[in-house]
Amino acid sequence: MHTEGNEVHVSEEEASGGSKEGVVRWVLIFGLILAIGALSLIWIAGARSSSDPDADNANVSAKIAAQKERDSAGEAAPLPAQTSNDEQAVQNNLNVVKN
Repeated sequence: MHTEGNEVHVSEEEASGGSKEGVVRWVLIFGLILAIGALSLIWIAGARSSSDPDADNANVSAKIAAQKERDSAGEAAPLPAQTSNDEQAVQNNLNVVKN
């Protein structure tokens, strides 16, 4: 800090009250790289340990196909068990419960 007449001149470091080393920038960059690496490792490990992703879809497709076969054969879908039969009806292949 120095004075020139009535003016006081201070350096940038003195005015901010700290040093300008850029350490925070490197900490943030290093943390970002670590986070990306950790999340990638978790994702890759999960993908390797899981079974065929289409296997679950095949099970759902098989259930849908079985339901369509049952509907085309004329079998009625089971009615919900929580109500009595006089409160239940089937309209457009959907169970309707009258309240």
